Amino acid sequence: MMKKTILILLYICPLLCMACGDDDDKDTTAGVQLSVSSETVSFGYAAASSAVTISSNHEWGAEASDNWISITPAYSVNSSETLTISVSDNQLSSSRQGTVTIMCGTLRQTITVVQSGDPSADDITCFLDGYELVWNDEFEDGTELGSDWTHEVQSAGWVNNELQTYVNGSAGGKRVTELVDGKLNINCFKGSDGNIYSARVYAKKTVGWTYGYFEARIQLPSGKGTWPAWWMMPVSFDDITNPWPNCGEIDIMEEVGVDANYVVSTVHCKKYNNSGTSVESANKYVETAESDFHNYGLEWTPDYMKFYCDEELILAYYNDGTGTDAWPFDYAFYPILNLAWGGSWGGYAGVDESALPVTMKVEYVRIFRKTE
Repeated sequence: MMKKTILILLYICPLLCMACGDDDDKDTTAGVQLSVSSETVSFGYAAASSAVTISSNHEWGAEASDNWISITPAYSVNSSETLTISVSDNQLSSSRQGTVTIMCGTLRQTITVVQSGDPSADDITCFLDGYELVWNDEFEDGTELGSDWTHEVQSAGWVNNELQTYVNGSAGGKRVTELVDGKLNINCFKGSDGNIYSARVYAKKTVGWTYGYFEARIQLPSGKGTWPAWWMMPVSFDDITNPWPNCGEIDIMEEVGVDANYVVSTVHCKKYNNSGTSVESANKYVETAESDFHNYGLEWTPDYMKFYCDEELILAYYNDGTGTDAWPFDYAFYPILNLAWGGSWGGYAGVDESALPVTMKVEYVRIFRKTE
């Protein structure tokens, strides 16, 4: 009996030790050390970068509080790492403040980021009360779109039977997007190879925004076959796990050249998807939509979406409280600008290639959020 007891103890003890070891391995915060070389980083109003040293005996991650702050790297396993904190231009006269949070197990270290305002700038304000600017592009720097923008690259027929090919940059020596005189030009043209080329661009595609006021100032192109749009899709869109239209789509403004100067605002979701009701879509005749610039905006809250042209309401769509079939609009969406040619709507009455080349001009894109 004694020998059996000893053998049993010899067998159990290692297992107990192994179990204790497993528990220790799972405790990733025990003995963790984390420090930063500076708890505050200050910048002037121009875009700039600054380095902070992160010291830790454990892996860590970093997260910025606002879209005007970017960080590199966002993750490290090194005991000493240089974290580069960058800020975009502050085009307001007022200063702004945000944070970078370093996360290591349950430990947190916060770096305060302060950026002064541009004393020569005019404040950019929202016509709706209680909103502050969080991101904008005035298209005044350089000749090409900045790093916040992503070009779609797709062949003709990719969606809606559209005839254009989307490219990033140039086709046949011509640019599909360019900054000219403080405006973004989205160009659609026929190449020497007979193909039609244009652009579809996304702002902050992997980040997006949830709720706020979204506005772009646009002059639309003219011509039978044009289909310009200013709209939004969810960051989480996926053909399998979050397919369209269940995921939601927000069309702030669309127009087709064959119906010149009629701008349309529309909501897409599982319950309402091109069913033609006044609940989900409305239009407005804007006499100079193709010859002058106009403001096209969306106010998006947890309770409603309101669509505007030059501050005049076009459509109000309300959260009816029935669930995601009618309201899949409680997560981040990213803005899109594109100029399609032909397709199921743009080409419903045919196209006129003699109208080419055409250009959709965008003076600015501005995004505001509700103040606390």
